[in-house]
Amino acid sequence: MQVEHSITISASADAIFRIYQDVTNWHAWDPDTRQAVLEGPFAVGSKGRLTPTKGSTVPMVLTKVEPGRCFTVESRIPLFRMVFEHELVPVHGATEVCHRVTFSGLLSVVLGPMLAKQLNSGLPVTLARLKALAEARDAS
Repeated sequence: MQVEHSITISASADAIFRIYQDVTNWHAWDPDTRQAVLEGPFAVGSKGRLTPTKGSTVPMVLTKVEPGRCFTVESRIPLFRMVFEHELVPVHGATEVCHRVTFSGLLSVVLGPMLAKQLNSGLPVTLARLKALAEARDAS
C-alpha cells in the first residue's frame, strides 16, 4: 500500500534539504510528528526515533540520502514496515517536492488502510507547512 502527495515550492532543493536535515525540528513543519531524534549525521545508516502525535515512538533508520535530491527513512515494528521517501526535483526556479509512504508486512492489511487515511489528510498539510517555511527562509 502506498500514499503519495506532491507540492511545488518556490525555494531551491538545497534550501529544502537543509530543513530536512534539521531532524529535531521536523515537528515545526510536520504536524503529525511530536518529536524526532537522529543519533549521528544525516547519512545512510544513521538511526533515530520518531514519536508521532498519535501513537507510540518508532525506530527509524536513514536508508538513502542524496543531498539536495532525496532521502528515505524506514521504520519497522514487528510484522510491519513503513518507508518514507522524500524527493526534490528542480523545476523552473522552484522545486517539486514529493512525499511517498509505503507500507508492507503482515500487519499492513490491518494498519495500512487506517494509516493511509491519516496520511491522505495529513501529508497535504505537512507539505503546505514545509512550503511556507522553505519559502520564508529562501526569501530572507
